[in-house]
Amino acid sequence: MNLTKNTRRLAAALAVPALLFSAAACGGDDKGSSEAKVSVKGDFGQKPEISVEKGAKAGDELTVKTLSEGKGDKVEKGTFVRLDFAVQSMKDDKPLGGSWSSQGQVPGNKDVRRQDVFAAGQPGQQVPAKVADAVIGQRAGSRVEVVGTVKETIGEQVNPQLGLAPEDGLVWVVDVVGGQKVDPKSEVKGDQAKPDEGMPEVKVVPQKAAEITIPKDAKAPSDLKEQVLIKGSGPEIKAGEGLIAQYTGVKWEDGKKFDSSWDHSGATSFQIGTGSVVQGWDKGLVGKHVGDRVELVIPPKLGYEGQAGSGLDKNTLVFVVDIVGKV
Repeated sequence: MNLTKNTRRLAAALAVPALLFSAAACGGDDKGSSEAKVSVKGDFGQKPEISVEKGAKAGDELTVKTLSEGKGDKVEKGTFVRLDFAVQSMKDDKPLGGSWSSQGQVPGNKDVRRQDVFAAGQPGQQVPAKVADAVIGQRAGSRVEVVGTVKETIGEQVNPQLGLAPEDGLVWVVDVVGGQKVDPKSEVKGDQAKPDEGMPEVKVVPQKAAEITIPKDAKAPSDLKEQVLIKGSGPEIKAGEGLIAQYTGVKWEDGKKFDSSWDHSGATSFQIGTGSVVQGWDKGLVGKHVGDRVELVIPPKLGYEGQAGSGLDKNTLVFVVDIVGKV
């Protein structure tokens, strides 16, 4: 997962790169028209079979078509969504990847695949901005087809290994698996438990980054440590779902904050239990519940060990996470 400043960021702290392409274009909402003859077979929730008539080309404008309409709530700007997607080249009618191709690649859970989770109106982690915009106004449970040129859908910069030019056409098929509207300023409420022995102190000020105090002269743990500080009553978080959360992260070594959702646009979302975030989040947050406030102490081996570019590869990370929803 590659977070951009236009969406939500974790100071390079939770990202696992998964983009098919090297850049995404800015958003737009043109419906457009196209003479491209595209066939999509398969029901919502099944891997789509996409075929394109030989010689077909994408029009100058993006086209959006609802292949099947779901019965869920309509997606609005700011709604947190979870998407399945597939993308195919019109140049040679070959698949270029998508969430369906990741099925079976999640260790320990072959029924779960890496999907895209983000707030509508912002670029996805894997789905580019203009394609992501196509889900606004759609109902959860819908399958949507988006056709456009490489330039129109993802921009000028494309992975050269794909052998595509800006004028070549792409077909995207997107399933809106779920949508959840959550106030970006949401936070967990309740009486907070005292930290277990050896765990950092946590002071939460409403609408601000949590204040986390590392135990004086304490050695950083070598294994994951976790504690539910406030126990919620909401549904359980399962692997593959989108976690909607407020968070603050500090380094154990100096107690300095390196990022917080409160420093940006508020509540953010990540797919959990699929290797889309650091192992410490996957191990510590799957099985928790909406309404929980969780403290995690994550050693480098479950964080960014070996990823020097993160700037956190040698640090033990301490997070306070408010689980405010799921999708």
